[in-house]
Amino acid sequence: MPWNTVGGGLGNLPPETRGFVGRETELGLLAAELTSEKGSRLLSLVGVGGVGKTRLALHTAARVQRAYPDGVWLVELSALHTDGLVPLAVMEALRLADQTVDSAVAAIAAWARDKRLLLILDSCEHLPAECGALAVALTDKVPGLRVLATSRVRLGAPGEWTMTVEPLPVSGAGGEEGAEPAVADTLFAQRAAGADPGLVLDAPARRRIAAICRGLDGIPLAIELAAARLSDLGLDELHTRLGADRPSRLDLLTSQDGDAPARHRALRTTIGWSHELCAPLERLLWARLSVFAGGFDTEAATFVCAGGPLPAERVGELIEKLVAWSIVRPDRTDPARYRMLDTVREYGGDWLRELGEEEAVRLRHRDHYRRLARQGWAEWNTGRQVAWAVRVLADRANLHAALDFALAGPDRAAGVEMAGHVGLMWRHCGVLRDARHFLDRALAGDVPPGPARTRALWACAAVAVFQGDLEEAANLAVRCADSAREEGDAVAQVAAVYLRGTYLVQSGRMAEAIELVDTVPRLPVQPHGFGAAQLQIGLVAAFAHLMCGEFEAARAAAVEVRRAGAECGECWAGSVTDYLIAQIDLTQGDAATAVRGARTAIAKSALMHDIVVSAVSLDVLAAAVVARGDGLHAARLLGVGSRIWELTGGDQLNSPDLIAARRTHELRVRGEIGHESYETAFAEGRAMSYEEGLRYAARSTGPQE
Repeated sequence: MPWNTVGGGLGNLPPETRGFVGRETELGLLAAELTSEKGSRLLSLVGVGGVGKTRLALHTAARVQRAYPDGVWLVELSALHTDGLVPLAVMEALRLADQTVDSAVAAIAAWARDKRLLLILDSCEHLPAECGALAVALTDKVPGLRVLATSRVRLGAPGEWTMTVEPLPVSGAGGEEGAEPAVADTLFAQRAAGADPGLVLDAPARRRIAAICRGLDGIPLAIELAAARLSDLGLDELHTRLGADRPSRLDLLTSQDGDAPARHRALRTTIGWSHELCAPLERLLWARLSVFAGGFDTEAATFVCAGGPLPAERVGELIEKLVAWSIVRPDRTDPARYRMLDTVREYGGDWLRELGEEEAVRLRHRDHYRRLARQGWAEWNTGRQVAWAVRVLADRANLHAALDFALAGPDRAAGVEMAGHVGLMWRHCGVLRDARHFLDRALAGDVPPGPARTRALWACAAVAVFQGDLEEAANLAVRCADSAREEGDAVAQVAAVYLRGTYLVQSGRMAEAIELVDTVPRLPVQPHGFGAAQLQIGLVAAFAHLMCGEFEAARAAAVEVRRAGAECGECWAGSVTDYLIAQIDLTQGDAATAVRGARTAIAKSALMHDIVVSAVSLDVLAAAVVARGDGLHAARLLGVGSRIWELTGGDQLNSPDLIAARRTHELRVRGEIGHESYETAFAEGRAMSYEEGLRYAARSTGPQE
């Protein structure tokens, strides 16, 4: 996810891709409330599906972002339907890689405590109570935080300021000739220009547009969907097909579903007409695509949605049809992926249930991501590792949904298997809380013996170690070793030794760790997830020797890991070995080599989205640059590192040695360039976004390069 995308400000606010029409009164009121010191801390935009709540929130946020120097952050919640995941979604949006076992709310509050920022919680209607409780908890703890929520219902939280978002104004049936078109008409005309560039907006066309917008009750999503059909229907036919001269096309749809809950009726009135205009196979694909959370690509859609009357070879073509009708939309950041608006997806889900296919299609969705997780595990310790890291992060919401379905169903074994595979991959990408959430669920109660249990135990223990939950990590490591022995899997047993060794290092028992690692049998390194653990045993040895001051032994162990990793083509262990060797080079006085090694470590860790390895490598780079006499550059790097360390939940992993080392380098730079120059350069580095900071660190460090 981009760190800053609009106007150079921090945050993840997406760029405006379509013109915004109307709502000037609402925009003014919202902007005033969000920029006033006495304004509400929690604001909610409430309205029916498709009325434009999200667009209004994003457009307002773009106007006021200068008032929030620490960013405007969009948290998309439409894919969530299970309690407990909302704080994790906030952490994902903020890119927090907190390494602690504190609550997610505490971790967010700790990071934000001295900041001024705006959180947009989008689509809260699925979990209003949890969203409201989170907003209250955060605004209570963080004075500079405001929350702007969008929802079909009020959150019901104390102090909530609510604005009801109404449909756009429409023209009256007896409007005067030459009168200014209503806002709804203007929106239709703008969208129509993209679908039918040859459309002539003469007086008869404007009358038809006004009638269409009246028939659609001024609901923006319905208007946009209608305008998209001009590419094949034409304005006259669209006017006829919608029956736009009747009092209200949407009223007719509502009356057909009068016994449904009000929210469901509002949903149907927004988009039901568009469904009627789709061909049968387009409707079927629309319904089946509703099981995806977040987004999907054509491969996933084909596996999950093909079958029966829908041939696999037609799925791609029909997706493009749905894109043309604005039912499916291209992903904002990845042109190979697609998404559906929450309202549209829910309508498709209603039809899927009416077809009696929901269970079967959700099962295929689970099986697709189960298959994906198996393949990722099988190729994790290969040159495909970076590609898999990108994939499991891009499909995070779908993996959540598939894991939820698997762990809640009768075949929990599938959920245990998936949790082990996905947990290992997320662990290497810094997604520790998501991994721990699902692994804890998978391992709750009795889990049948077998490879799936061993892998889940290993992944959970490895995550717990990174979180500093050493007691639980030790317990899980013992259970993993027992499970591996029961299986008779020699590589799994080696992987279990890694857990014990990491626990000893984290506990400060370096000599024991070295002795343990020396007893591990040297087996051929495997291409799968446990092959990665085989490599990482060498990292345990390298780190333990380094902490004992045994630099040559540490270098030898790290070089061997780097060699074996290069043969496999993997990246994560390679980034750690580059960091360790750079630290050794620096300690032994070779600052120039340390600079090159640290920069390589930063580049590799960025590919894996591992914020912690990036942060420790930045510290080494800054120290090496100090040693080479470039104080200004070092001060900027320390500023970049300071912001990135904040994302981990603790400076320098709360290690006294690492904290002391950083303080020493800071004092040296201050002494070389002066306090004022240091503060200026440090602030410049700290003001950089995550991506900007890593790019700056990876560039040449000056004329000595």
